[in-house]
Amino acid sequence: MSDIVEARVIVSGRVQGVSFRAHTAETAMKAGVHGWVRNLPERQVEAVLQGKQNAVEKVVGFMRTGPPMAHVIDMAVSWRTPTETFHGFNIRH
Repeated sequence: MSDIVEARVIVSGRVQGVSFRAHTAETAMKAGVHGWVRNLPERQVEAVLQGKQNAVEKVVGFMRTGPPMAHVIDMAVSWRTPTETFHGFNIRH
């Protein structure tokens, strides 16, 4: 698992009600990234992305702008060593 990286991403702006989670999940699955995405009460979206560095960076790159109706104002990415292994990618509610 040493070649697997993990990123925790929090995006702010118009990121809820614009299919941000669904598009993030689709992008992650296509890239072979595992983890999850969810809405936060503060009108933010949080994701934990796990996979090969270039694949995770691809999903992070998508999240910088999001789907067409989204407007990302701020984004925080923290890279960390994975402490658990995710299988697949899901949208948490």
